[in-house]
Amino acid sequence: MKTTFETNREEKHKETVNVLQGIIEKNYDAEKGYKKAMEDAKNPALKGFLQDQAARRSRFATAIDQKLRQLGETPKEKGSTTGTLHRAWIDIKSSLAGNDDEAVLEEVIRGEKASVDEYQDVLNKHTLSPEITHELQTQLGDIQGTLNKVKRLEDIQS
Repeated sequence: MKTTFETNREEKHKETVNVLQGIIEKNYDAEKGYKKAMEDAKNPALKGFLQDQAARRSRFATAIDQKLRQLGETPKEKGSTTGTLHRAWIDIKSSLAGNDDEAVLEEVIRGEKASVDEYQDVLNKHTLSPEITHELQTQLGDIQGTLNKVKRLEDIQS
């Protein structure tokens, strides 16, 4: 029979793994979303920015992958069905909007706001190890910085 301590430790482990699996999936979705947006963008500077953001999200996923492996778990290897559906929506919206850069930026803003909300929700609702909390706070700060940059780019486009 397990002690209360052992049971709590197992539950904490499961909670941490579930949280990290959700975050890694979100980062795979974001990376694919940035690559898709890059295909739709017309402005070369915007394409470069989107490419950099896709690479950043790939690094985020790699960092979470490492945390999961340190916990003895196998990380998810792809994004979510929701992310796939969102990219399909971007395709439809982009084709209706004539693939203009403003529409691309609007979708990037929408995706980044969702990422900020998800990270904040995870950090507010879950007690994670200091190392994992630090990693997620760092990634959240980067995402918030990106959101601010994209909002400025959208203002320039308008």
